[in-house]
Amino acid sequence: MLALLLAAACAPWQPGQKDSRAGTSQPHREPPAAPRRASEPAPPWYTVKRGDSLYSIAFRYSLDWRNLARWNGVDAPYTIRPGQELRTSAPPRVASNGQSAQKSPASSGRRPTEPDRASSGSSKAGTRPAATAKTPPAASQQKAPTAASQPKTRPAPNAAVSSASGKTRTVGGVVWQWPVDAGVKKPFDPASTRKGLGLAGREGQDVVAAASGTVVYSGSNMRGYGAMVIIKHTSSLFSAYAHNRRLVVNEGSEVKRGQKIAELGLDDRRQELLHFEIRRDGKPVNPLDYLPQK
Repeated sequence: MLALLLAAACAPWQPGQKDSRAGTSQPHREPPAAPRRASEPAPPWYTVKRGDSLYSIAFRYSLDWRNLARWNGVDAPYTIRPGQELRTSAPPRVASNGQSAQKSPASSGRRPTEPDRASSGSSKAGTRPAATAKTPPAASQQKAPTAASQPKTRPAPNAAVSSASGKTRTVGGVVWQWPVDAGVKKPFDPASTRKGLGLAGREGQDVVAAASGTVVYSGSNMRGYGAMVIIKHTSSLFSAYAHNRRLVVNEGSEVKRGQKIAELGLDDRRQELLHFEIRRDGKPVNPLDYLPQK
């Protein structure tokens, strides 16, 4: 009997075996899965940074640019300045005492007309007085487009141009095609942080406009997207092309469907991938509902 007790005491401990010293069992468990990242929430006020535009701020927080302009009293030519603060939600309409609140852009009934370019904004509206905003040096201001620099009339959506796939589909009054000749590596996921398609191509491959429109953003100052182009097709439909190696169009440029706008690059995991999004009224939608079947 003594020999059996000694043998049991010297045996190695196994996961799930009761530990007589602690009086508890230690079951073997797999490490918990990493939580899914949530979309970036909009702060109550956003401080404009150099390179921002009304459209890029709206895109960052999945807002409709028309609402963002109205909430902040932004009128044409929609100029915004670094250091300026913009509210990202509708201002209050009624004060706590039941009296009408100070007249704000949201209560004035004004709606912005559609801007020709996206490098725009205004001084802060709402509870913070506009008089406190300081005007930065002229060199740091984003200038409003002059009449000479206004983009020309947009070409017809079905204009004949070179196409990446040769197939099109008309949705929402817009003629769409695939932005790059590549397969879908990452499908649309409404629970993802960045809601779009991941298209696996080759580094340096041409990225073309999925539909005719106006370039309203072309830059690299949006975290998580790399070098990106945003195109406005109608007042409510936009497309975005991220993780490019090189951009070949500027803000304000009119582009035709199938026209080269960038060169495919690497995503944040060093994969040859184009991140492609379509936004309707500021919200991401599944691009497969707009693009033609391959």
